[in-house]
Amino acid sequence: MKYNKIRKMDISDGPGVRVSIFMQGCHFHCKNCFNPETWDFESGKEFTNETIERVLELCGNENIVGLSILGGEPMNPTNIEGTTKLAKAFKEKYPNKTLWAWSGYLFDKYVKDKEVSKYLDVLVEGQYIDEKRNPTLKWCGSENQRVIDVQESLKKSEIVLYN
Repeated sequence: MKYNKIRKMDISDGPGVRVSIFMQGCHFHCKNCFNPETWDFESGKEFTNETIERVLELCGNENIVGLSILGGEPMNPTNIEGTTKLAKAFKEKYPNKTLWAWSGYLFDKYVKDKEVSKYLDVLVEGQYIDEKRNPTLKWCGSENQRVIDVQESLKKSEIVLYN
């Protein structure tokens, strides 16, 4: 598994100041994707235990309110094991900081049954559809995408949107 980049202080991918990691590799190839450099599974840097340690170290900054995991596609079968390992380590170390992820996979059809869902606070789900682009949306790019409160959705066994 590989990753593309880590942002030490990101204010665009979730609320507050966050650390963001962009996983490498995506097979969706959405038209006008904002991150096509993350599509190739062979590009990027190796995702290792040292990568996780570095992300956790950056998240220790008192100004950081959480971690965002984007892509590429963090939930792709090639990436989900590493994404889960990072998510688990993050929530164990920082239970009071939030963990957000973006995925083209749908929560109720794929993500909810994966271990990673135990650690996610919010999932922005659905592939970007250029024809449904809406620049006024806060955390997503197209109107088909949903911002899901993962833990409430798991408790209630139904999709609960994040406010």
